[in-house]
Amino acid sequence: MKSKKYIDDLKSKSVSELNNDLVAAKKELFNLRFQNATNQLNNTSRIKEVRRNIARIQTLISEKEAAQN
Repeated sequence: MKSKKYIDDLKSKSVSELNNDLVAAKKELFNLRFQNATNQLNNTSRIKEVRRNIARIQTLISEKEAAQN
């Protein structure tokens, strides 16, 4: 149920806060990919989790922007 709590937390944020979270998640994904390429990453499932979080954030951003128009 961790993802449900994360989604509820995201829904309460504004579009600008979501954009900041999106930038941070993309940086984290880049770092995870870099660690994976250099065989330093222990938990490879974290890449999948971060990619899904990026998709969640992008979905909420588009929903909120559509609701404003």
